[in-house]
Amino acid sequence: ISRNVGLFNSILDSLKSTKLAADATILVVSNPVDILTHIAVESGITSPTRTIGLGTVLDTCRFCSLLADHFKVPAKDVNALILGGHGDSMVPIWSSANLGGAPMASIPGFTQDVAQGIFDFTKKSGAEVIRLKGGAGRAVGVSIKEVVEAIALDSGRVLPVSSLQTGKMGISDISLSLPTRVGRNGANEVLAPGVNDAERDALHASAAALKEVLGQVKAGV
Repeated sequence: ISRNVGLFNSILDSLKSTKLAADATILVVSNPVDILTHIAVESGITSPTRTIGLGTVLDTCRFCSLLADHFKVPAKDVNALILGGHGDSMVPIWSSANLGGAPMASIPGFTQDVAQGIFDFTKKSGAEVIRLKGGAGRAVGVSIKEVVEAIALDSGRVLPVSSLQTGKMGISDISLSLPTRVGRNGANEVLAPGVNDAERDALHASAAALKEVLGQVKAGV
């Protein structure tokens, strides 16, 4: 964190002297992505809504792929989200997850143990890819492409990108991932996902964990 924050701040300093910076849309892809996104927001280079991070786009992609693999269906038939912070505090939204419209919990073979196993492997799959291949650049490149296309084409596509939260789901003053309409101006609108009480609590816990890390970064810990 300390190494990347220092490097990132130097990049932000160079952007501040760029004439077009105020009208730019900033996409942060480096880790810790939520912390760096929030630092970029607080830099004031451009408006907060025009600063977004890759967030849990890649985590969600991996999550859907692993669910599809387990249930032997095409990945496009899986609708599932991972939200919150990109890291240990990320939150799987099982309550709205479905296969072609059928609730995930109703699919034969779905159990809490299966669900936890798939989510656990999602969290560690980046490290597993690095262990097996030496790097995980291809998958993150595909995820970056998804967000860049949404910005460049001004598509309004809803993606779990990281952005400054201002009250949706009762979360404020931190950058993390919620479903967001992405376009040329960055985060056009943050949407409130359908969650159960446990998932809502987990999202609040994720926000609290990120705020703690951000506080440590600002304190120079």
